[in-house]
Amino acid sequence: MSRSKTLDLLQKSIDMQVLVKLKGGRELRGKLRGFDMHMNLILDDAEEILEENNTRKLGTVIVRGDNVVIISPPPLK
Repeated sequence: MSRSKTLDLLQKSIDMQVLVKLKGGRELRGKLRGFDMHMNLILDDAEEILEENNTRKLGTVIVRGDNVVIISPPPLK
């Protein structure tokens, strides 16, 4: 997927719940509030998904883009 299509898809995902997989195996879920061309993300109401379906509440977080492996947006309508 081209960079512009990726950024367009992220723009459509603003204010929606996304799943973010990071280097090192960590996973975060939260409401996407913003991003930039480097894929730095701002997530509100974020939580870390731990083993055995447990979560840890984090609140608002900024994720540095070079740590992002996958961003899973909500299903398109």
